Amino acid sequence: MSKTTDLIKEHEVKWVDLRFTDSRGKEQHVTLPASEVDADFFTDGKMFDGSSIAGWK
Repeated sequence: MSKTTDLIKEHEVKWVDLRFTDSRGKEQHVTLPASEVDADFFTDGKMFDGSSIAGWK
């Protein structure tokens, strides 16, 4: 396990919010259940449907 996953469990985190900017510079975010975050998450990433983000269709 990583320090981050340990902290998620220790603090009983329920949701993880990922923030990023789209290709136009607008801030976006995706919220995932904390159970989706494991050690592989930090090396493999997480796919999501970006079709509702301008310029990502």
